[in-house]
Order: sequence, then C-alpha cells, then structure tokens
Amino acid sequence: MMQAKETFIDKCVKYINPVKGLERYKARVAMAIAGGYVGGQRNRRSLSEWRTTQNDADADILPDLPTLRDRCSDLSRNNPLGAGAVSNVILKGIGQGLKMQSRIDRKVLGLTDEQAFEWEERAESEWRLFAENTECDITGHGNFYALQRLFLRSNLDKGDIFALLPYIETPRSPYGLKIQAIEAERVCNKGNKRDTETIAGGIERNRYGMPIQYHILKRHPGSNVMSKDKNEWDTVPAFSPNGRRNILHIYDQIRPGQSRGIPYLAPVIEPLKQLGRYTENELMASVISSMFTVFLRKEKSAGGIETIAANGEMGYADSGKSGEQELKMGNGLILELPEGTDITTANPGRPNDSFDPFVLSILRQIGSALQQPFEVIIKHYTSSYSAARAALLDAWCFYNQTRSYFVSAFCVPIYEVWLEEAIMKDRIIAPGFFDDFLIRSAYLGTEWIGPSPGQIDPNKEVDAASSRVSLGVSTVSEETVFLTGKDWDKKIPQIKRERAILKEIGLVQEKEDKEKNETVREDNN
Repeated sequence: MMQAKETFIDKCVKYINPVKGLERYKARVAMAIAGGYVGGQRNRRSLSEWRTTQNDADADILPDLPTLRDRCSDLSRNNPLGAGAVSNVILKGIGQGLKMQSRIDRKVLGLTDEQAFEWEERAESEWRLFAENTECDITGHGNFYALQRLFLRSNLDKGDIFALLPYIETPRSPYGLKIQAIEAERVCNKGNKRDTETIAGGIERNRYGMPIQYHILKRHPGSNVMSKDKNEWDTVPAFSPNGRRNILHIYDQIRPGQSRGIPYLAPVIEPLKQLGRYTENELMASVISSMFTVFLRKEKSAGGIETIAANGEMGYADSGKSGEQELKMGNGLILELPEGTDITTANPGRPNDSFDPFVLSILRQIGSALQQPFEVIIKHYTSSYSAARAALLDAWCFYNQTRSYFVSAFCVPIYEVWLEEAIMKDRIIAPGFFDDFLIRSAYLGTEWIGPSPGQIDPNKEVDAASSRVSLGVSTVSEETVFLTGKDWDKKIPQIKRERAILKEIGLVQEKEDKEKNETVREDNN
C-alpha cells in the first residue's frame, strides 16, 4: 500500500492537535493513491497550475471559432509558411481536379463485363458534360474541378464550407443542378441568438443530432455593400420532401457532436505568427547591417553638409529647412557630421548563424501538428533519397486522408444528385435505381482519381510497380493511378494505336528482336 511521506507541517499539526493531524495524514494518503497516472495527480508542483475543462465539442470550439477563422485566414494570405502548408494540401490533394470513374457493381446488377463497361463509359461521358461546363457553378465562374479547389481551400482556411444545390435550368447545359458556395461566416443562428439544445452554429438538429435545416445570412457579415437584407436569414432544409439533398456541409469531424469545423492552421497559430515576426526582424536586421555608413567630421561648407557616396558622387544631406540637417543611413554612404557631434554605431552581427537551425527546429513541431514533414512544407529535400522518400510518403498519407473525406463530403453527394437528374431525364438508363436501395448503391459506385505522389527515382518506382503486378499484390490499373494519376482503361485505345504504328514502321519488331537476342546471349553465358 502506498504511503504519503510525513512533512514538517504534518508533524507540527500532529503535535498540536493529534486528531486533526491524523485527518490530515489520511487525506494525504488518499491523494497519493487516487490514481495510477502521474499526469492525473493534482498535488505535483509541475502540474498544479494546469487548469483543464471537460466541455463538449461545441463548447470548446464555437466560442473561439470567429477569431480562429480570422487569424487562420490571415496566416494563409500573409504568412509564407501558412500559405505554403495550405497550398500543399490543395496541390497534392486536388491538383487539377479529382476525376470521376464509374465503378458499378456488376454482380448486383446482373451485368456482363461488356455491358458494365458500356454503362460506365456512358455515365462518365455524361458526367464530363456536367463537370467540365462552367454552368455547374451558379456564378458561371468555374467548372466542377475549379470548385473543388475553391471548396477545399475555404474548408482549410475557415474550418468548413457549405454547398447549396439548387435546380436552375440554363440554355448551355442539359442539367439544372447548380452548386453555390456559402462561406462559413454566413451560417449562424438566426438573429445572432445564443446556442441552444436544438440549434448551434446556425445548424438546427433533431434529437439524434442529425441536421434538419440551416440558417444562412443573405449577405456575408463582413460585406461593405449597403443592403436592406444584410441582416436577414434564409432557412434551408437539409433535404427536400422527396429526399433530395439541398445543402452539403464540408468539414472534417474529429469529435462526436461537433457542429462546425476547425481551421487547418488552428493548432499552430501562435508559433506561425511568432516565427513570422522573428523572420521579419532578422531580415530587417540584416538589411540594416548591410548599410555600412562612415561619418566624417568636417567644417560646414556653404549650402549644407557635403556628402561623399561610396561611388564617388557628391550630394547634400541638408533637409531644406534652416538649421536642420537630415542624416540617413545608406548603402556605402559617407557623411560629414557638424563639429561637436558624435555618433555611436551598433554591430547587429548579421546574418545570424543560429537563425536557420532555430527555424528548422520550430518547423519540425509545426510540421508534426499539420501532419506534413517540414521538408515538404518548405520543399527542402537535401538529405538522402530514403529520407526524402519517407518524408513524401508520410505527407502523402495525410493528403490521401484529406482527399478521402473531401470526396465523401463533396464529390460523392453531388454525383448522387446529378445521377438522379440524369436518370430522370432518360440521359442514362438505370433500371431499378429508384426502387431498391441495393441497386441504387450498385449504380453509385465510383472512384475519384487525383494527382499522383510523383517519383524521386522513376526507374526504382517503375521496377517496384512491375514487381507488385508480377506478384499479384497489385493491378496495372492501380499502379497507373499511383504513378501517373491517370486511368489505365482510358490509355488502352491510345496504346493499341501507338503500338500498331510502331509495328508498321518496324520499330517494335526491332526492339523485340533485340530483347530476344539479349535473352539468348544470357542463356548461352
């Protein structure tokens, strides 16, 4: 049994009042055996000032969210490291846009491979008709792939973003589905009322926590446009009576009951800001240090103090006002001081030799919080091949995770709404789609292809891919996506055409004969 060590005060209390002394000792013993974790003990000096709370997700997030959004957005705009971290996620996670590939369940639908391929090609052709048309954006500004980058960036900067899915027919598109981006600040409680059990962060939920409707300001609260509807709200149901989605909420949920998302840079706001200030100060100190100026005391000449620059040119430091002379630091400048005047110069000792090691040390911590190695954030690949590859693969795990939740929250729901419209307009034939949930799910199967990780040593990467395919642990289609980010099925017609042309002009035969001769020579040896 654990025992508490008797202190000098314990002995004094016990001597004066034995009963109180015994009670005090019992309390100390109880505190000593209260738990098995040192981090949970309250009587340790190193942890005594650590105040924690047991709030739910919304209590921890919602009060600080407006400030977090503003600061993270500022870092994303004005801080090089913050901007680089966010841009990396968009570049690697989305790139030029995630391409849809239809992957229907042949077994459930009772289709042959040829029939399934034909249906998938038709669905992909119709999807491109929608996704590559700027009419899918309600503003007509960008196509579906540009919207992906817009939504992911806003998601990272603000923590979440909303997508309204109205139906508006336009003359340049066969589809009426439109996508409207709603920034996070516009979704808030109607009348700016306090959060309650049923509504928090502008989202109204049922007793199970499922969203039933959203309260959206008609104008952004930071808009400088004078309008009578600036402080008016629209209430948008989550689903229409027929079950169609009206709005999507794109955010990465990390806690149960979490109503709103957290900005990506939130855990590193302070170190990023402080590191930015430190870098600016070091830069300014280096600039000032480079301005070496020599001051010479000499009798005043007519019209002002004569100055001699480093390049030998003559100038004047007279300010233009009677009795006032302007002295400035400049690049290699030589100034003459009035008699009786002296100056003390400082040696800032720049550049600072400890600047780079210190910054890299902080960057390692920032990279750990952002789930991106610091080599990736600052694009600093000066170590070995193995270390650089490990850093890229580590970062790629995070990019894949981000892509996965973005696809499930944004791409797949929009594809589902679009496919419903395409089937109802008989542009795609899908028997049983509205009759059976299993059949519906079989038709909705998709894969979303994005940018590949890239290769540090292409020869090693290709050899490894060939070995995986030979062992049967991977497929040519999977390796094509990993190496190039492209669809292998779409390459087949072009590969056939190219090889037919090469064979026709004799290049393929020459290559085959050369490989055959090399094989025979190796066997003979």
